[in-house]
Amino acid sequence: MAEVVDLTGDGGVLKTVVRKAKDDAVAPSDSLPLVDGTLAENGEVFDTTHEDNSIFSFEVGQGAVIKAWDIALRSMMVGEVAKITCKPEYAYGSAGSPPEIPPNATLIFEVELVACRPRKGSSLGSVSDEKARLEELKKQRELAAAAKEEEKKKREEAKAAAAARVQAKLDAKKGKGKGKGK
Repeated sequence: MAEVVDLTGDGGVLKTVVRKAKDDAVAPSDSLPLVDGTLAENGEVFDTTHEDNSIFSFEVGQGAVIKAWDIALRSMMVGEVAKITCKPEYAYGSAGSPPEIPPNATLIFEVELVACRPRKGSSLGSVSDEKARLEELKKQRELAAAAKEEEKKKREEAKAAAAARVQAKLDAKKGKGKGKGK
């Protein structure tokens, strides 16, 4: 079982690595994560970037996101996937974020850090490399989404064909039944 790391010392933000980053991965300055957010109490998904094939971007440490993300993403490396469990005081607190997130909700996020902007003073080569990697990742995600859509279309066509065969058999049986007893 994966190790749970208490990032705050009070159990407020817990991190479990789902997939480790490569050894040469970089740590974030600005972050570009993929996110699935669920409510701990019932597992209901309230936010996802996987379904619409988008990437959420923000600058770490600027207060643009909940405290748990600022804390957790600083501990991640590009390519890492982690489950982040955060208590209300590190998320939306007693106010919640209606209608999706009730007051005092413990939240669970699965976050993949797909890229980060280079720290100040990094070479421009690393920026272009990162942009190329992001473009490649985007292409891969688009291809996967297209393949998924094609599979869905094939399943729907197969269902329609099966329904047509069943209907044809029913119609044939009705046709044989006519004329008897006349």
